[in-house]
Amino acid sequence: MKVKRIVANIDTRNLEAAKNFYQDVLGLEILMDHGWLVTYGSREQMGVQVSFASEGGSRTPTPDLSIEVDNVDAAFERMTSAGFPIEYGPADEPWGVRRFYVRDPFGKLVNILAHL
Repeated sequence: MKVKRIVANIDTRNLEAAKNFYQDVLGLEILMDHGWLVTYGSREQMGVQVSFASEGGSRTPTPDLSIEVDNVDAAFERMTSAGFPIEYGPADEPWGVRRFYVRDPFGKLVNILAHL
């Protein structure tokens, strides 16, 4: 048996808010839409990962999701322009990433990062 994909499921009655944050601001594609369930993602090959943490590093809370992007500063600008609350950073971390934390419309703490 081989794990092929891991999907985070976030409960909401406001699918439009998900579209705004994950598609309009982050630029993810709609991969599946059943009306009651919309899956956003990228058709690029991605590794399968699941992380377990006692903290988020640098004495920050553990984020609910981590999303790697190609340009953290551009993502930061898009998030602040869209009015989403930034809770940490941007910061260059000693383990070789630049990142910031933002709250999505559902209260999830999202770690937006790029490797340096």
